[in-house]
Formats: sequence, structure tokens, C-alpha cells
Amino acid sequence: MLCIILRVMQEKNHEKIFDIDYYDYQLPENLIAYFPPEKREDSKLLVINRKTKELYFHDKFKEIKKYFKKGDLLILNDTKVFPARLKGKKLTGGEVEVLLFKRPEGRSFKTYALLKGKRLKPGTEILAGEIKIKILEKLEGGRFLIELTSSDKDLKTLIYSYGSAPLPPYIKREPQKIDLERYQTVYAKKEGAIAAPTAGFHFDKKLFEELKEIGVEIKYITLHVGYGTFAPIKVKDIREHKIDPEYIEVEEETVEAIKKAKLEGRRIVAVGTTVVRTIEFLALKGLKPYKGLCDLYIYPGFEFRLTSAMITNFHLPKSSLLLLVCAFAGRDLIFKAYKSAIEKGYRFYSYGDATFIM
Repeated sequence: MLCIILRVMQEKNHEKIFDIDYYDYQLPENLIAYFPPEKREDSKLLVINRKTKELYFHDKFKEIKKYFKKGDLLILNDTKVFPARLKGKKLTGGEVEVLLFKRPEGRSFKTYALLKGKRLKPGTEILAGEIKIKILEKLEGGRFLIELTSSDKDLKTLIYSYGSAPLPPYIKREPQKIDLERYQTVYAKKEGAIAAPTAGFHFDKKLFEELKEIGVEIKYITLHVGYGTFAPIKVKDIREHKIDPEYIEVEEETVEAIKKAKLEGRRIVAVGTTVVRTIEFLALKGLKPYKGLCDLYIYPGFEFRLTSAMITNFHLPKSSLLLLVCAFAGRDLIFKAYKSAIEKGYRFYSYGDATFIM
């Protein structure tokens, strides 16, 4: 009888880890970071030891170098955010907010987008400065297929005139000029993202130099953050969620560095969930240079092949990003860390503080 009871309890616990409600938590509104810190490296840092299941230290991010050692391989996502948020008006006068999924080019460009406004349907025309937008198709979840056109200027140029930083909706304010600089990493290079790889916000050039002096090797991948990264999970069983594919590029130089670090038993430290998804996707593909789409969805039960440690921010409840860090460190440890961070007044989400999961 005891064996039967234990087996039933194990089965219930096994099913619980796939229930999206198991990854919910309450966050006081005042802990959502609406603005970045004055200096990037002034963020707080919570160091988590996933082997001992302990919260190691509460520290300043600029002190993260003391947790690195010679030979560590640090991998960053060098994607660059473009001003993907447009505000326009329908020809009838109603205001519409547009979040582009891809950076437009040329004088005519079709893309998917999120639209917020009233009575939006196929055929509706919107003006955002010199950019004309026409709704072609209405899809699920507030998504639309649209066409952008310009009479005489390149759309890529015009979005810098009329677009703004695509701040996430939980930052309840209008984008400002400072966001074009701070909602971006200092190493951003390849333009194409509609959301930033925010774990990288805390690094400045001085910190990179200090890490190099220690003997840390630094390499880059590219994942253009799109709707797939932040799309809400709308299913009860997390296994039924699907990630929209996002474009990645990984050059041979980075692949060879990963192979060498793995062979020599050196740590591979991923900066952000986008880097984790990219390198683990590569591992599943045979660890070769790659240019194309990545649809890897990581949730508890996933077997990590390359990631030794990761730097990441605090994530929204019931999000795919939270599921990824729970898969990496364990749900109980992550929730213990979040509880401690809330008690100590850490700032959460994109402009918030960081964790280093060792």
C-alpha cells in the first residue's frame, strides 16, 4: 500500500511541473524597473549555486568578475534592436500602436506586427508620419499581416525618424531618447531584434576589459529576438506551447571556441536566455556553424549539453523565459531566489537586476 501511495504522489508531482500555474508568482508593482540604473554596472547581482541549491551572494554586477576564472568562455548575443514601435492614426482619426516583427527595407515591405487600436480589420489604412501602413490580414493574438509603403524614402531610414524603442508593455511609460541607447547592449552589432537581450545590459566596455585581463574568452552569437521569445503561454500544459522561430547566426569561430572549451572542461557561460537557446540548439544540430531559424523551446526536463552557467535577469511569471531558467537550475531554487530578491528590493524585468546561475 505504501508503495502505491508513493507512486501516486510521484506521478502527481511529475504532472505538476508541466502545469503553467506552477510557475506563477506575485511581484509588487514598485519592483518593476521602469528606467535603467544610472550606470549599467550598478545593477544588483544575485549569485545562485545550482549544485549546492544555495543563494551564494548578493552583490553588485560590477563585482561579477570575481566569479569568473581564467579559461571561462563567455558568449553574448550581438543582436541590435531597431526602433520597431510606431504610433500612427487611421484615416478616420483613431490612434494605432504598431510593433513591427521585422525591420522594413525598401519602399514597400510586408511583415507581421502586433497592433493595438479599435476596429482594426483588413483594408484599414494607417499613417505614421511618412509611412503608410495597410492591414492585409488579421490573425490570432493581436497579430496582423501588414504592408508598409513610402512614396520616396527608404523605410529603413523612416523608422528612425518615426519609430521608437520597443519597450515591453510592463514598462508603463512612453519611450524616451535615453531608451534608444539604454534599451541596447554596448556590443550590439547586427540589427534585427524587436526586443533586447537584456542580460547584456549590465556590461560596459571597462568590465569586458577586466574579464579579458583575468583570461576570460569572449565570443558572440546572433539571435534576432522576435515575438517567439516573449509570446505569452496560453496553454495549461507547458508541453503544448510552441515557440515562433527566430533567426540565428553562429560563425565557425564561435563554434570552434565552444568545442575547444567543452573538450578542455572549461566553463561555457551564456549571457541571457537567447544565448542558451542558440547554443543548445546548435548542440542538437551537431554543433556546426549555422544561419537560419531556431525554434527550440526549453522547459523543465530539458537536458542541457553545453551551458555551464548563465547570466540572466528576473523574468515574468508564467513565461517561457522563466521556464528556461527553472529547467536549468530547478523550479524550487529559482523561486527561492526570486523570493529573496523581492524581500531585498531587487528590480525586476528588462531594466532590472541580474542573476548569475553558476
